[in-house]
Amino acid sequence: MPYGFLDIAITPSVKAVQKRMGSDHVWQDFKGHRTFERFTADEEAFICARNSFYIASVSETGWPYIQHRGGPSGFLKMIDAQTLAFADFRGNRQFITTGNLTANSRVCLFLMDYQRRSRLKIYARVEALGLNDDPALTALVTAPEYKAKLERIFRLRLEAFDWNCPQHITPRFTEAEISQAVAPIQARMAELEAENAALRTKLDKLETNHD
Repeated sequence: MPYGFLDIAITPSVKAVQKRMGSDHVWQDFKGHRTFERFTADEEAFICARNSFYIASVSETGWPYIQHRGGPSGFLKMIDAQTLAFADFRGNRQFITTGNLTANSRVCLFLMDYQRRSRLKIYARVEALGLNDDPALTALVTAPEYKAKLERIFRLRLEAFDWNCPQHITPRFTEAEISQAVAPIQARMAELEAENAALRTKLDKLETNHD
């Protein structure tokens, strides 16, 4: 059974480097879980919680290009166990990724959860759709509350995925995550400030009565 992601990623040149560095034996007779051609509930939960990802494409001249895509949490939709889709919002109008995909439909996605130090890598083939090509899909990926110009839909057919280890991922937190974390501290501070104010008022009254 194929290992999936590494069957694509490990080319003869990669194998040569692995052999030179002494790590080729690690993957030669891999006996672990090998079902990486269909998303499970774990991947679905992770994907649907993301508000951004990185997408790598390759031009016809062989140069890679990596682009950040963002939107409201869950803007990358899981259509089924082997299909993703997302709304392509208007950006800087360079259309490098979109242009690359007309020559080569292969992409690699990196999805990051910096807070929990997790990352999911996805190999896929992408199809660009006009907004009227599949009205049901367009409706599914549209986020009316997100005020951005929608230009097209990208539908991704899964080839393979893999999870990375958390090594060297520096934890980072969004403004919303920080606000949630410090909310109890802010509430306690407000409580103490109110208590201090009440004590000051009481002390002022005692001093006034004493005078």
